[in-house]
Amino acid sequence: MAVGTTGNVPFEERVNEQDKYTASELSVLQMNLGRVCNLSCKHCHMEAGPARSEVMKRPVMESALLLYKKYGFSTIDITGGAPEMNPDFSWFLDEACKICQHVIVRTNLVILGEKPYDLLIRTYAKNKVELVCSLPHYLSEPVDRVRGEGTFEKAIEILKKLNAVGYGINEELILDMVYNPAGAFFAPPQGVLEKEYKEKLKDEYGISFNQLFVITNNPVGRFGNFLMRTGNYESYLGRLEAAFNEKTLPNMMCRFQLSVGYDGKLYDCDFNQAANLTIKTGETIFDLLKKEYEPREIRFGQHCYACTAGQGSSCGGATD
Repeated sequence: MAVGTTGNVPFEERVNEQDKYTASELSVLQMNLGRVCNLSCKHCHMEAGPARSEVMKRPVMESALLLYKKYGFSTIDITGGAPEMNPDFSWFLDEACKICQHVIVRTNLVILGEKPYDLLIRTYAKNKVELVCSLPHYLSEPVDRVRGEGTFEKAIEILKKLNAVGYGINEELILDMVYNPAGAFFAPPQGVLEKEYKEKLKDEYGISFNQLFVITNNPVGRFGNFLMRTGNYESYLGRLEAAFNEKTLPNMMCRFQLSVGYDGKLYDCDFNQAANLTIKTGETIFDLLKKEYEPREIRFGQHCYACTAGQGSSCGGATD
């Protein structure tokens, strides 16, 4: 879905000049391994699902690994779709762990209950991979409504297995959760909701985890289409704009990361990737290997208000 405007203040006009550019050094190389997924979540900004066929090929992965070393990133953040469903996922994970001490995999949990992906739990633990797990709520009804019938129960079973190998318990095995609102509304403060998640999951299921990341639904992709169908697109953008928080600007995730698409195209963030807004210079992963890093001007759109509303929002949760 194309990123629209509401006729209100363009987001770029709200950004201080120094915050319109990436930082002097980048820290996160985010790799989107494709749009294939075993689920079709209603809020998915990438519109991933079982019917998608786009997957990252090995030459793109190899170039990204070289760029990681060339540019001095500190984190490799692997996402999708369900990244585990990429045929070269295990190879890429092994190679990433050889050169990077902080590898993140973003998983929907349910995939780890299916063969052969169930074997990855031990692999993750062995390599001390940080897991960021999508669990839209601590109650079954909201989760099943967004992700499909029975998905909450399956996710809970995987969380128990992750706890059993030390995730969320051993300080070296980080298990984080992600909360997305189930509709066109804002989430409670991250600290408050994290306390609720920890109490409910511990009391009901004996599950422990590290942090909860609260992410504001971005009006692109499948959620953006939902807003358009229900006539709520402009009103939702208006609420995001009204909640704009200038203090979140210096910590916008686009200032510190490079997002790599399955085909090697580059983006300032995963949401720009969903909206098909490549970096302004138009370079690919292969082009960057030929040059040294220079701060780049970030490409903004009205959807960027989602990252600066209230407490702020990023792939790592609140930013203010």
